[in-house]
Amino acid sequence: QVQLVESGGGLVQAGDSLRLSCAASGRTFSVDAMGWFRQAPGKARECVATITWSGLSTVYADSVKGRFTISRDNARNTMYLQMNSLVPEDTADYYCAATRGTYLYNVRDVDYWGQGTQVTVSS
Repeated sequence: QVQLVESGGGLVQAGDSLRLSCAASGRTFSVDAMGWFRQAPGKARECVATITWSGLSTVYADSVKGRFTISRDNARNTMYLQMNSLVPEDTADYYCAATRGTYLYNVRDVDYWGQGTQVTVSS
């Protein structure tokens, strides 16, 4: 099937930057749209950013718009999330997600999940 593995999380200070990576393997031809979700303790999992196969269409949560940038390199089967100007509210487990469908908007659209990577932002 499809396996997704995140990397790049860590502990940073407010104002710092991180770049998360998601490596896809297995039947990657099954993957179309991809995205990043995050889940803070006691909170529901929320969509952070999504991207279509071509990379030409992206959607961001209002809370990260202007600070985060999603991108993908299909030749390397890798997706990225560049996170700048991090704030403590960004602290969460970040999950890579993918779908066979053209678009990805919410958790119900997800066909494949990664295991998650922790991002902690101190103030």
